[in-house]
Amino acid sequence: MKKLIKYLALILIVIIGFFVFNNTSESIKIDKQLSAKVSVQQAKEEQPILIERFSDKVTKKVCKKLDLLLKRINKRHDFHGALLVAKKGKILYNNQVGYKDFRKKELLDENSVFQLASVSKQFTAAAIMILYERNQIKLTDTVNKYFPNFPYKDVTIKNLLNHTAGLPKYFWVAEHKWNQKKAPSNSEMMALLEKSNVQRFFKPGRNFDYSNTGYFVLASIVEKVSGMSFGSFVSKNIFEPLNMNDSYVYSFENDSIGANQLEGYCLYRKWRHRKINNTINDAIVGDKNVYSTSEDLFKWTVGLNSEKLFSKESLALMYTKGETDYGKKVPYGFGFRIKTDKEKKIYHHGKWNGFRTGLTQYIEDDLVVIVLEHTSYEGIAALNKRVKNIVSKNFNL
Repeated sequence: MKKLIKYLALILIVIIGFFVFNNTSESIKIDKQLSAKVSVQQAKEEQPILIERFSDKVTKKVCKKLDLLLKRINKRHDFHGALLVAKKGKILYNNQVGYKDFRKKELLDENSVFQLASVSKQFTAAAIMILYERNQIKLTDTVNKYFPNFPYKDVTIKNLLNHTAGLPKYFWVAEHKWNQKKAPSNSEMMALLEKSNVQRFFKPGRNFDYSNTGYFVLASIVEKVSGMSFGSFVSKNIFEPLNMNDSYVYSFENDSIGANQLEGYCLYRKWRHRKINNTINDAIVGDKNVYSTSEDLFKWTVGLNSEKLFSKESLALMYTKGETDYGKKVPYGFGFRIKTDKEKKIYHHGKWNGFRTGLTQYIEDDLVVIVLEHTSYEGIAALNKRVKNIVSKNFNL
């Protein structure tokens, strides 16, 4: 009997050992798989952005055409800015024309830093998606979750991202309700909205209405959730990982002017370039006030599309048209305008205080066109078309 008990106990120990070993092995296997996945993702994030360029030999013809185009619009249309063109992820043209300082007669160069105006919105959207992937926010969260006294109820983060929130224009609120000389910051403007008693345009989700207000509110949410200034968050989580060394957020009266930072101009009496002064709306960030160079913007495009900031699923949300509560599609994703009819492109233009900007990805052509200008040039859309035509006719790789 004792031998039988010992025998059964031995069998039980073997069985238990077998299951423990199997479970441990399976756990180790899963842990290794997870570790490998994390390692791959970390390696992907840490790998620096490499800027590739086509050789001078293969771009000679197209560059000559683009040089002539820049000289022509500089002379005829007072274009003073930068143009970068990339095909299949490689730069084929990057040049500047005109002055950065008209009094000193200093010429623009590759280090000149431009205000991006509304092209800045895509960085605000990306900051939101970073928080979303970290499970720190939900796209269905309302603004009131973070700012309980926000007077416009039921506005979600997603409403803000694709301009279906119906919020009033903060420019008007600042110009009519702000009674201090110093331009308001984001937090001060949020407080002003709470007590200004300005009506919204429509209930959230009803319509599409392009809104600078929505994007300054998004930047304010980034600050509230992260505990950092918007500029610091974007610098740490976007500019630094993508090696965008000449890019930053600049708030008038709150930040120091950066090296090579340009000022905006307008043409006065058709011959004199006059600097455009800052306004009461120039301390607000999120809807504008990212400063960058053409090459840094290309790094941004490469880094974003290669999933260095977040997953392809989050990127797909940014690149997908929004819709109203009634199912009507709107021509805007998260920080990008989306066009899918005659030519498929993801793009944004900007216009602020003399700066005119454009970042366009032509999907079917695998072409990126970046235009940065600082003397109130009005032909960004037409210039894009001309550049696209020149490349298609003179560059066949």
